[in-house]
Amino acid sequence: MQASRIASRIASRSLAAGAVAGTAVLALSVPAFAHVSVQPEGTAAKGGYAVVDFKVPNERDSASTTRIEVNFPADHPLASVMPESVAGWNVKVTKSKLDKPLTVHGEKIDEAVTKVTWTAADGKGIQPGYFQKFPLSLGALPENTDQLVFKAVQTYSNKEVVRWIEVPQAGQDEPENPAPVLQLSAATDDHHGTAGAEDASDKTATTAAADSGSGSHDTDTTARVLGVVGIVVGVAGVAYGVLAGRRRTA
Repeated sequence: MQASRIASRIASRSLAAGAVAGTAVLALSVPAFAHVSVQPEGTAAKGGYAVVDFKVPNERDSASTTRIEVNFPADHPLASVMPESVAGWNVKVTKSKLDKPLTVHGEKIDEAVTKVTWTAADGKGIQPGYFQKFPLSLGALPENTDQLVFKAVQTYSNKEVVRWIEVPQAGQDEPENPAPVLQLSAATDDHHGTAGAEDASDKTATTAAADSGSGSHDTDTTARVLGVVGIVVGVAGVAYGVLAGRRRTA
């Protein structure tokens, strides 16, 4: 009787474990839908400059991604766009004339980047099961919006084209092909880090002055000590001479 109960418990536990394992297999078998996205390296503050990464996953099992095109927002043009070199990829930056020139640091800019395109140089591109980051330095970021929408076009080696151009809307489900959206943080007093550098410079100068003052104080103290030692040695010499003379007289 006891043996049958133990066998029953073991069977129940085995069934439970099997059910859990089955659930795990099902969960792993569900495809993980990814899309082209953009994230800053650190922060992307309004009015400042930032380095951002466009993350491009390969969603196909039998084709690689060989081309990615990122279109910049026309309503918030960016005067400065600099790509970072990515091994195995060629990059092309496309600029266009602006209907309304921008003023950046007191200088008028009459053109801005409208598109950046990366093309696989070796034909391999992003293989199935992998992703690639494409970094860009952007600025100056606009101060009159909370986000920037970049519409992207992904091309596969089998000539398939996926357009990530649908703008996500607040309070609604994510669209099937959402466009990459860069969220901007609040503006800071220092857009370029110059204030921080000045603070560091001031601290260095203050520290140097303090060290200089401390060195002068130490030098004065040392001179005084040496002076006292010299006087003591001199007095001792005189005393020794007097004693020596008395001994000879005696």
